[in-house]
Amino acid sequence: MIIDKLYKEVQAKGNVCIGLDTHLDYIPEDIKLKYKDVDEIIFRFNKKIIDCTEDITAIYKLQIAYYEAYGIKGLIAYKKTLEYLRSLKALTIGDIKRGDIQSTADMYAKGHFEGDFEVDFITLNPYMGFDSITPYFKYLDEGNKGIFVLLRTSNPGAKDIEYLDVNGEKLYYHIGNKLEELGTKYMGQFGYSLIGGVVGGTHTDEAIEIRERYKNMYFLIPGYGAQGAKGQDVNLYLNNGNGGVVNSSRGIITAYKKHEDGIGNFEKYTREAVFSMREDIGYEK
Repeated sequence: MIIDKLYKEVQAKGNVCIGLDTHLDYIPEDIKLKYKDVDEIIFRFNKKIIDCTEDITAIYKLQIAYYEAYGIKGLIAYKKTLEYLRSLKALTIGDIKRGDIQSTADMYAKGHFEGDFEVDFITLNPYMGFDSITPYFKYLDEGNKGIFVLLRTSNPGAKDIEYLDVNGEKLYYHIGNKLEELGTKYMGQFGYSLIGGVVGGTHTDEAIEIRERYKNMYFLIPGYGAQGAKGQDVNLYLNNGNGGVVNSSRGIITAYKKHEDGIGNFEKYTREAVFSMREDIGYEK
């Protein structure tokens, strides 16, 4: 199962998930000057990141908005990046956050679990109802795909909806309970389901309860670094060092910008950022 592969990658490489949320402003001028087309500029930057981190990174997450913003060329860069990651047998998350009626969800599933945009995991939004999630399950049945469903997110506005009281409990717990129930059908050998949850690392007050309550749920943990979460915060969502991956985007892909000699030592500073993050989370290897 793909969730078992992710578990093993984390054991071997640590909990870091690199977010390839690539903006043209993040890219060194030498790459922009060397390549003419936007798709090639973005892809070459992504490839540079991947090539110097693949041995120390468990999984890569691509937020599709950063590619859609550049139109067709941006989506070509998205496709090229995913193809390259597949060629390395590296794990991928398509951060698409879809949530729609069944017939539409069927097509989203086909679009991101097959074809040009194929990834190993996708993110989904459950707040339109669970019938917006179940169409993806036919891909989970084979064990080769997984989903991360928004549970308790890292943005301040999470409290507008996710924290609403429903029969004495926060709404996100009702979501989590249902996901845990659905996930029993898709259990891997290490005790985690193909149905994972997105839990923001910036809200630590509920972290221990969330981890304890959802023992079989693998977590995608955003919010580290630029959004304020620290290693000791996100570590609360892990289980003996596994059970979750922690996303960082700008903190890694723009690490070179913090140094005067950054462009000439791009790989060095990018790797240092990953090593520093792994250490901060508490990964020991």
